Amino acid sequence: MSLPNQVRHILSVIEQSMHDLGLWQAMPPEAQAFSSTEPFCIDSMLAEEWLQWVLLPRMTALLDANAPLPTRFVIAPYFEEALKDKQPNCMPLLVLLQKLDALLNIEPE
Repeated sequence: MSLPNQVRHILSVIEQSMHDLGLWQAMPPEAQAFSSTEPFCIDSMLAEEWLQWVLLPRMTALLDANAPLPTRFVIAPYFEEALKDKQPNCMPLLVLLQKLDALLNIEPE
C-alpha cells in the first residue's frame, strides 16, 4: 500500500477510535480558537479538539490534493502528556498516533 493510502487509512482509524472513546465532538470550537499561533492550539483547544478539527482535516486536504506529506512528524508525545489523565482508556488512540508518527517521521528523499 502506498504511503498516502497508509496515511489515509490510519486517519480513518484515528477518527473511529475517537468516536469509540467518546472524544469526537459534534460542534467545532469557537472560530477564534482556530486563530491560535501556539503549537496544537494549546491555548485555545483541547488536544482532542485540535486532532479532530485541525490535524485530521488538514491531513485529508493534503492527501486529496496529492500534496507532499509532512516529514519529521511527531505528535504522539504531546498526546501522551495531554491525555495522561484519560489513560488507559486512550491507549488505543495513542497507539494509532504513534503509528502515524512512524509513517511520517521519515527523511525526505
